[in-house]
Amino acid sequence: MTLKLFELVGHDAARPFSPYCWRIRMALAHKGLEAESIPWRFTEKSAIAPFNSEKVPVLLDGDKSVVDSWAIALYLEQAYPDRPSLFGGEGGRAMARLVNAWGDVVVIGGIVPLIVADIVPHLRPEDQVYFRKTREARFGQTVEEVTASRDSAVVGFRKTLDPLRLTLKAQPFVGGDKPNYADYIVFGGFQWARVVSAFALLETSDPVYAWRDRLLDAFGGMARRSPGFPV
Repeated sequence: MTLKLFELVGHDAARPFSPYCWRIRMALAHKGLEAESIPWRFTEKSAIAPFNSEKVPVLLDGDKSVVDSWAIALYLEQAYPDRPSLFGGEGGRAMARLVNAWGDVVVIGGIVPLIVADIVPHLRPEDQVYFRKTREARFGQTVEEVTASRDSAVVGFRKTLDPLRLTLKAQPFVGGDKPNYADYIVFGGFQWARVVSAFALLETSDPVYAWRDRLLDAFGGMARRSPGFPV
């Protein structure tokens, strides 16, 4: 059966940018699995409604559908046990759950106010209206006002990465000598930012920058080949 993955895009269908979809893109590559990409946009809720979801990623495996990046990762690990493990065992999966929460709250939560205005030009007009309405209601101001202080705010964001930075000074990946799903969780946020924004989140001397580079080059440079900015 051919795997299919609904992925968030803007007007360019070849430029997927959801951090959660990128987690699964990397997980599939880790497992040596290929999935047909199905471009999906913010206002196309009806396309994934049959799978009881309003958000992507949505993975289709034959007649089975799985929604939510964490649930998809668990599914891939269980459904394809003969492929390289995403977690390296029960202990690795339990620790990845913590990284998943940290990635959502600290990494993605920290990146959003730094790049949210840069997403708008990538969207079709009807999706721009939806995006502005929902995000500006969340922040209580325009997306341009949210990002206006990013030159100073990025300093604080970089500081929140200290746990990752200290880890990477001792080993090349969060997973140890080789990357695993914990790496892809965090990388998804940085790849999302790279795809939609020319704003530099990291300094080139940062161990996190070097780690991101290693993952951009992973799996034959899959992530680096995806359209993005040289940041």
